[in-house]
Amino acid sequence: MAPKRKQPAQSATKPASKRRSKLAKEHGISPEAEAEIQEIWSMFRREEDGYDEKHGVITAGDAKRCLVALNAPPKNNDAWLELLEIMDPEESGFIEYEQFYAVAALQMNQRAEDPEALHAEVQKAYQLFTKHQDREININDLKRIATELKEDVPDSVLRDMIREATGGELDTVSIDHFEDVMKRAGVFG
Repeated sequence: MAPKRKQPAQSATKPASKRRSKLAKEHGISPEAEAEIQEIWSMFRREEDGYDEKHGVITAGDAKRCLVALNAPPKNNDAWLELLEIMDPEESGFIEYEQFYAVAALQMNQRAEDPEALHAEVQKAYQLFTKHQDREININDLKRIATELKEDVPDSVLRDMIREATGGELDTVSIDHFEDVMKRAGVFG
């Protein structure tokens, strides 16, 4: 009887992360950002005669909606017109995937590098918890959010969340603590 082969040891390392595509490398974005672009594109894409069947196209109006959905909208109308000229230089009304991808990546990279834009995002998210009131987040805010999300979260867990956010203090979460938590979680910057 032949000896049994030894099975290779299971690796204790984390699973390999998704590799960046050629486009992602060219435009300096992460696989996660690329996946966001692809997901938004797939929601708006359509097939049009004379264009790439693999990726399809989107309309100019949908391109702006896509950028907004990616949280990378143009700063103003002039900026939008400039981006539109880049994406649709022939003014056909249709935008191909690679042109949109380049602009979306640029907008997402600019957003990540703009501390004012990041602070505005943090402020907006924070105000969802405080219902636009000028105060800190408390346990009742977390309970309300959990209820709105139809989640049953025990008070002890909510208190632990506040402790984690504040470094051991118990009462409330300031905007600075909130921003730190969001950054550690990879939500902002």
